[in-house]
Amino acid sequence: MGVVLGLVVAACFGSGDFLGGLASRRARTLAVLSMAQVSALVVALAVALGLGGTVHAHDVEFGVAAGLLNVTAIGCLYRGLAIGQMGRVAPVAAVVGAVLPVVWGVVRGEPLSAFEISGIVLAVVAGALLSSEPDERSGPLFGQALLLAAAAGVGFGVSLILFAAASHHGEMWPVLGARAAACAAVWIVLLLRRGIPTLADVPKGQAGAAGVFDVGASMILLVTLKSNLTAVIAPVASLAPAFTTGHAWWYLHERVSRIQLLGLLVALAGLALIAVG
Repeated sequence: MGVVLGLVVAACFGSGDFLGGLASRRARTLAVLSMAQVSALVVALAVALGLGGTVHAHDVEFGVAAGLLNVTAIGCLYRGLAIGQMGRVAPVAAVVGAVLPVVWGVVRGEPLSAFEISGIVLAVVAGALLSSEPDERSGPLFGQALLLAAAAGVGFGVSLILFAAASHHGEMWPVLGARAAACAAVWIVLLLRRGIPTLADVPKGQAGAAGVFDVGASMILLVTLKSNLTAVIAPVASLAPAFTTGHAWWYLHERVSRIQLLGLLVALAGLALIAVG
């Protein structure tokens, strides 16, 4: 069941990334991100209030930290993709973001079978392959772009760890804290950069739906981490690029590279091993 929920998380993240990227073709990325964060915050607030429960300061604090790390990681990733080779930057971020929660889970003593370990390794490799894109730009193997990619991966990985640490009580307050912090951070940057006039150009439907998918993934992830192994869920959730690529192929008729097809096959093999384990 954990593998299935992990795939749902990946599907939601991947769909949100696709819609956010699509909206960014018509407006500035920061403006799109600000609209998406607003819709995510509204949904998180409605769900948290609807479910109720006791507000634990520990959970909210971890959620706020996770939200700030996540939105910072997105900024690092976007900047790295802008100045470096996408075929190098995206896989580095994907691998680092998946490996850190696995290491954290192993250090905590989460029991893993040989099948699960093999599946986790394949899932991490698949995440890198699925994130790879052909890029004609040349540049050094190491540099600012890859440092930004590594920073993005650390942000993504640690934010997932923080969600796992805050998932003991079952309410959605950590997600609300994360969304409130992320929304505030994005809007502060937007105001400082005087980007308000560009909001009129943002495809609000696409940006809003991206935020809904994103917060939905966070909520499902929180529930999944409460009852399943972090070391198993993290690599499965990192397969989000497969769904982004699938949407681009289906709706935009974009070509899928051989490396991405290989990544899909590796992902299926990894998921099968995790399920057996």
